[in-house]
Amino acid sequence: MVLTSLSILALAFFVAHVVLLFTSFGKGGMQKTKYFWSHATLWICGIIAFAITWFFAGKGESSTVDLFDSTTKKVAILILVAVLSLVAHSIVKLLVMPRYTTTKK
Repeated sequence: MVLTSLSILALAFFVAHVVLLFTSFGKGGMQKTKYFWSHATLWICGIIAFAITWFFAGKGESSTVDLFDSTTKKVAILILVAVLSLVAHSIVKLLVMPRYTTTKK
C-alpha cells in the first residue's frame, strides 16, 4: 500500500514536471517561477524514487524496485535526476530560448 502510494506520488510529480516545463513558455514570455517549479518537481520525483528503493529494495514487494539492491544503484537514481535536469535546462537554454527570442522580436 505504501509502495503503491509513493509510486503514484512520484508519477504525479513527474507528470507535473512535464506539464510545467512545457507550459513555462507562452505569449507572455518565459515564466521563471513555473520553469523553476518544473525542475523542482523533477527533483522531488527523484527523491521519492530514491526513498522507494531505499525502503523497499530487496523486500520482494516489487521486482522492479528489487533491481536497486545496492547503494550504488540507489544513488544512481539521484545522479540520473541531476543529469535529466541539466539536459532539460540545456535544451531550453540552447535550443528553445534562441528560437523563442528570435520569433518574439
